[in-house]
Amino acid sequence: MCGEAVAGSGVSSGLSESDPFEGRGLPPGLRVRSEELCRTALSCLFPHFHDGGAIGFRDPAGRDALRELFIEAVRPLMPEGHPCGETESRFESALPDVRRLLTVDAEAVFAMDPSAESLDEVVLAYPGFYATAVYRVAHVLVDCGVPLMPRLMAEYAHRQTGIDIHPGAVIGRAFAIDHGTGVVIGQTAVIGDNVRLYQGVTLGALRVDKALARSKRHPTLEDDVTVYANATILGGTTVVGKGSTIGGNVWLTTSVPPRSLVTNASRLQTPGHAVEELLEFNI
Repeated sequence: MCGEAVAGSGVSSGLSESDPFEGRGLPPGLRVRSEELCRTALSCLFPHFHDGGAIGFRDPAGRDALRELFIEAVRPLMPEGHPCGETESRFESALPDVRRLLTVDAEAVFAMDPSAESLDEVVLAYPGFYATAVYRVAHVLVDCGVPLMPRLMAEYAHRQTGIDIHPGAVIGRAFAIDHGTGVVIGQTAVIGDNVRLYQGVTLGALRVDKALARSKRHPTLEDDVTVYANATILGGTTVVGKGSTIGGNVWLTTSVPPRSLVTNASRLQTPGHAVEELLEFNI
């Protein structure tokens, strides 16, 4: 009855007359395939992630499983005439480098966190490492020109960890995220080597506008930068110089030179005493 009243009233539903999703030909179950691709790729890189026994990219069975899933999940997304076999080869040949990068990432996390007792613990139990692992696989697909699938993989990792890394971001070696929940890294962010982030850090855009889609909107962190919890760094021209430390809860929209220390000072006042300025580096 309610539907009839609306239809007869001439009130617009607000939706377009044409259906923008008709004729797109996307394969069913794409989100499920993206999750399977994450799990299979990670189990090829590290046996820790495999539920049914160790496989790896050096194991023909592991490569076959990944190739079969790639054909099923990625080929239907590629434009007509695209050399899919070449894309599959590029993806597969990139995996050894991804494994080496992730090993360095795990070592960086282990070195920074006094509570970590082994590299295996980092690989199995650290959400920051998991999100980084999915990012590095998805970023290879971005480099291969694969549409949509990298974002689905990144969103799977986001749901699993609370860490949102856009697969288009460029991230260097020995990248470490501690705790991680709430970390957001935008599409055009550039992160150097030996960078550490803590939970709640945002590397975002200063302004959100569709017209800026092809511009650099997110900041650059040079090598050896540490960003503490809940700091927000915005803007495509914002550069945090090499060796800098950004304190907790800092809001930063301008560049800082190398070896800078940027803090958000707290004030402590107790009865009978002057106001005391405190630095916030407590995690």
